Amino acid sequence: MAERSPHSSGLRRSLFYLFTTITILFITSWFFILRSTGRPHFIDHKIFPSSNIDSMSENRNPQSLHQHDVRDSDSNTPLFQDVSGPEEHEFSTCDPGRAALRVFMYDLPPEFHFGLLDWKAGKGEVWPDLSKRVPDYPGGLNLQHSIEYWLTLDLLTSRNSDRTGPCTAVRVDNSHEADVVFVPFFSSVSYNRHSKVKPPEKTSKDKLLQDKLVKFLTNRKEWKKSGGHDHVIVAHHPNSMLDARTKLWPCMFILSDFGRYPPNIANVEKDIIAPYKHVIKTYFNDTSTFDDRPTLLYFQGAIYRKDGGFIRQELYYLLKDEKDVHFSFGSARGNGINKASQGMHSSKFCLNIAGDTPSSNRLFDAIASHCVPVIVSDEIELPYEDVLDYSKFCIFVRASDALKKGYLVKLIRSISREQWTRMRERLKEVESYFEFRYPSKKNDAVQMIWQAVARKVPAVRLKLHRTKRFSRYEVG
Repeated sequence: MAERSPHSSGLRRSLFYLFTTITILFITSWFFILRSTGRPHFIDHKIFPSSNIDSMSENRNPQSLHQHDVRDSDSNTPLFQDVSGPEEHEFSTCDPGRAALRVFMYDLPPEFHFGLLDWKAGKGEVWPDLSKRVPDYPGGLNLQHSIEYWLTLDLLTSRNSDRTGPCTAVRVDNSHEADVVFVPFFSSVSYNRHSKVKPPEKTSKDKLLQDKLVKFLTNRKEWKKSGGHDHVIVAHHPNSMLDARTKLWPCMFILSDFGRYPPNIANVEKDIIAPYKHVIKTYFNDTSTFDDRPTLLYFQGAIYRKDGGFIRQELYYLLKDEKDVHFSFGSARGNGINKASQGMHSSKFCLNIAGDTPSSNRLFDAIASHCVPVIVSDEIELPYEDVLDYSKFCIFVRASDALKKGYLVKLIRSISREQWTRMRERLKEVESYFEFRYPSKKNDAVQMIWQAVARKVPAVRLKLHRTKRFSRYEVG
């Protein structure tokens, strides 16, 4: 082997040091140049249409909007972050440029919305004059799925000059200016009132309305432009839109859960889970303490259910004889709602068990009662869970564990007075997020749902932009 020359070795070493020094100086100089420029200048933002600049501007991006939050007293972490528009609650008139969500709403004929509530439209009228009278929604259990009613009322008044509430969502007249397109079909009341065939008719009114809606939407330029991806349709009752859902699946559904939907039609990535409207009385001026609520665990409702609801029957036999536990059959008929209100208001914990579908109104009744929810429903999806931490005020129990003899009661009895008090206080902090009101108020259920829709807009926009990649370059 030839022996290396000391001279050549030293030369290589010198070149290596020189190269290293030059590289360091080059990187350092670029670092200072980039700091001085602030951001790259190779993108000319003037090439974008002005309408797109508005829709993508930072002060309207749901991820970067002004935030307020409710904090967990233990960890100082937010229980919920408010992603409503900047200063949106400080002005009375809703300005589309300042709202978090711009919504184009179809002027569907009254038969699709308030006509279903027995409102009689005058000649040429599409919407009722809300300054004179707000049509009533059917009471009782019908109310629990009344979500489209509250959202429609909010949009109809979103630009009133005398509006005093918030304007997370504002109605716009031109669909080209909108982030989403809202379809004001009262699908839940349509199902509840008109799903049965009335002889001599061969088809139910509910199905006829769904067929007409599908034909209307699929012929609209707005639907054709987006393929329906930016359309928002409320189908909160699990059986509503049974016929139309398979044809309108690209849209953003607002649902109570995914229990009766295959994942290709509805899923958590594109759709919104909204709360039920609670039907029991809100517990105003609640000063009750741990000792003031004598019942440990409360459940009253239908016990024998189909599908996933079999667990109610099993739990009934496990818990019916337990001390301080109320587990019995009940319904909304007669004085049922008042009895349930009294029972929940006097209970420490309230069971929310899967029924025919993973969700039930009982969870939101419990929240309104400040009765700590115990959720036994493995497939449940919860409203606004991307911003709200339910573990701070709910107890989750796997169905397989709940069915073990003695497990559930032992778990509940192990929760201390201090732990319960903290959870109860958190329930009082978040209860307004589940309240449906007209006029709407800051961070009530109406505004929370609109905020949830706003958070979906970037994903919808991304999907639409990706579909246009090759659309301009077709060879004839």
